[in-house]
Amino acid sequence: LRTAKAFHWCDEKGIPWNMKLKAEARKEFEASREEKDPLIIARMLVTGRECVQQIQRKFNDADRRCWERIQTDSTYRDGGGKDGPR
Repeated sequence: LRTAKAFHWCDEKGIPWNMKLKAEARKEFEASREEKDPLIIARMLVTGRECVQQIQRKFNDADRRCWERIQTDSTYRDGGGKDGPR
C-alpha cells in the first residue's frame, strides 16, 4: 500500500491510480484470507513482494530519469548548456 501512494496521477476516468491500486490490493488480500495451504500462502507472499520490489525499482528509475531531464533542461534554459542559451 505504501507503493500505491506514489501513483498520484489519474486514469482516463479521472480516478486516482493510488485509490484504484489500494482497492485492488484490499480485494486480493480479502480473497487470500481463505487460503489455508501454507505452501500457497508462502508463494503468494514471495511473489507479491517480488512484484512490489520490481514496481518500486521501475518507478524509482523513471522518477530519477525525470529529475535528470528536468535538471538538464533547466541547465540549458539558464544558459549553462554546452550550446549556450537558446
